[in-house]
Amino acid sequence: MNALDALLSAGVRIDNVQQWCRQNGVTARTFYRHKARIGAEGVWRERSRRPQHSPGAACPDLDAWICKLRTDLGIDNGADHIRDALTGLAATTRPAWAVPSRSTINRVLARHDLLAKNPAKRPRSSWRRFCYARPRDCYQIDATLVALTSGRLVAVFDVLDDCTRMLVACRAAPAETTTAAITAITDAFEQHGRPAIVLSDNGLAFTNRLRKPGTGVSRFTRTVRQGGTRLIHSSPYHPQTCGKVERHHQTLKRWLRAQPRQPHTLRQLQRLLDTYREHYNHRRHSALPHRATPHQAWTTAPAHGGPHALPRQTDATVHHPRVAENGTIKVGTTNIGIGRRHHGQAFTVICDHHHATVYTTDGSPVGHAELTTGKRGYAALIPTTPPD
Repeated sequence: MNALDALLSAGVRIDNVQQWCRQNGVTARTFYRHKARIGAEGVWRERSRRPQHSPGAACPDLDAWICKLRTDLGIDNGADHIRDALTGLAATTRPAWAVPSRSTINRVLARHDLLAKNPAKRPRSSWRRFCYARPRDCYQIDATLVALTSGRLVAVFDVLDDCTRMLVACRAAPAETTTAAITAITDAFEQHGRPAIVLSDNGLAFTNRLRKPGTGVSRFTRTVRQGGTRLIHSSPYHPQTCGKVERHHQTLKRWLRAQPRQPHTLRQLQRLLDTYREHYNHRRHSALPHRATPHQAWTTAPAHGGPHALPRQTDATVHHPRVAENGTIKVGTTNIGIGRRHHGQAFTVICDHHHATVYTTDGSPVGHAELTTGKRGYAALIPTTPPD
């Protein structure tokens, strides 16, 4: 094609067009199309394939609002929060445009180069969330360091409800000590009640079991256990176990950096933390159903957990079926094909909603299947690929 465009632009005469096209693998139609455009414009230029009319495109007024809100909303300026603001604006002003979807807002931001691109970031479809079923089933507690304007580093203890993301306590302390941890967890107990479980990492403020073995039960552990609450710790060097409160530290620090007056003393920091806790608990949360606020999720929950109501496992069930004569095992209303050769053999099946994973009794995975819903059905077992 480059040779064709160069010949036509230079005015080279081609006597036998059909023969030239056969030799160079170009159709005659393409040859004459390029010849006509070069004759009219003097050179071949690629033209935009963008349609001249896009009825579904966002109108200029909506574009302007999205770009404005991207700046005005401060730290909460993602597509979800922009959509919330547009919903409120549409309810009061009745504009000509309809509230766009999240993907439309992101396309507008990308078109105006206002979108932070993270090509290596995992897509949302790959996430598998875990949370306890009820408020007060589990509190997560952790501390992070915050710098005052004097340069001094102080600790902030966050206590987060696992189910609703409710920030039940947020306390500033001179350092990450056991006394400060007890103050924070006691504050959470007094204001929102005792949970069934408290989850923490293995820091010295929470436990002595790794760094000071043989010294007995820590004061923090005794405080948590007094009312029947169970204390559990994450695996060493595995912060993902306390992932919700670890991620919350980022949100807190981003909010603190955005404040016009930075704290100089511990008391000023605590006043800011009290304001932040009210803001956070009444702010829409992307991880909650229908993007409810943590306060809404807490107050509208049909039941709350506690020390005398152990957490309920609602996202997974365990079954121990035996293989029938026809080579299937029955899980709920679904028959899963295992094979006649396994007749009478017992298997363990773990069901995560509609996904079933089959194991032998010694814990080796056999395969997985998708369960049918509503009525009886059959599901083929997809064998587990053995590791290389």
